[in-house]
Amino acid sequence: MTQIIVLPHVELCPEGALIEGQPGVSLCDTLLQNGIAIEHACEKSCACTTCHIILREGFNSLAPSEELEDDLLDKAWGLEPNSRLSCQALVGDTNLVVEIPKYTINMVKEGH
Repeated sequence: MTQIIVLPHVELCPEGALIEGQPGVSLCDTLLQNGIAIEHACEKSCACTTCHIILREGFNSLAPSEELEDDLLDKAWGLEPNSRLSCQALVGDTNLVVEIPKYTINMVKEGH
């Protein structure tokens, strides 16, 4: 199992979390399985950016993103060089530190 540190997020994980991830499982599914209700408006089909995460550690251990994910990430709120869509990023063997951005594109459009 891979150790994943989730940094505090005001709404989804106020205290942060230390969870275990199974290699080969998406980060989105791993977060959801551990009670962290990350938004995933397209039901994890790589059609939106609501599951956007920023990897503070371990980014280079993940398989590279594909063109569709890269195109969508360009629309994500708070995009950083180490951003990924959690529905597309699969847990590997390297420990990760994950930050869930404060907003998603849906929240920005709704004026939150």
